[in-house]
Amino acid sequence: MASTDRPSPGPLRFTARERRLVERLRTPLDVQRYLNRLPYNQEPHGRATLRGFRGVVRTGVAHCLEAALFAAVVLEQHGYPAQVLSFESIDQLDHVIYLYRQRGRWGSIARSRDPGLHGRLPVFATPRALALSYVDPYVDYTGRVTGYAVVDLDSLMGPYDWRLANGNVWKVERMLLDYPHRTIVTSDARFRELRRRYIAYRAANDGRKPTDYKGRERWTELPDEFTVDHSRSKSRVGFVIGS
Repeated sequence: MASTDRPSPGPLRFTARERRLVERLRTPLDVQRYLNRLPYNQEPHGRATLRGFRGVVRTGVAHCLEAALFAAVVLEQHGYPAQVLSFESIDQLDHVIYLYRQRGRWGSIARSRDPGLHGRLPVFATPRALALSYVDPYVDYTGRVTGYAVVDLDSLMGPYDWRLANGNVWKVERMLLDYPHRTIVTSDARFRELRRRYIAYRAANDGRKPTDYKGRERWTELPDEFTVDHSRSKSRVGFVIGS
């Protein structure tokens, strides 16, 4: 069940197709599985997008923030707050996920180019604990988490139509960039070791990205693109390092 009985905002102007989809996706797991089946929005031809729910339904693709907005609109109709968790990184390739609470525990819904940045099961005691589960998988050639923020879209975006706009909703991105984030401090030695192992793993496995991180059992299901033929991995050394 949802963490609150707060009503969703007025009757939204869903089309019949959109309404059927909202009615079918009743739980966070339903939404995560739906997003897993969508291709990641690679923003072809250099044309950046920030589509809301309606744009995701229309185009059938989503990048991380588009997926978070999609999840917020759908689950708001089932009693969940429209809130997201934003990450800041040293390389300015930030990540945004949908954040929800279920039976007193926190979970997330997400879509990403990286397997470790997808959703988490609702098993975390606090949003910060959930955010920390993304720190290790965030490390790649350039990334490292430096901060996080929990953001209530409903209260901060006011009358701005981020839910059903037909075009891009850049105001949401600008708000998240300006929003104060809480610092996450991590070990430099651990960061260097994670990066070293990440680079070595990809070099040994035809560019495939690692999935066997510590705490993997708390992740939600991954999209097929990260699991198909994964058994062909050439690496004989586990990626996980101790905490």
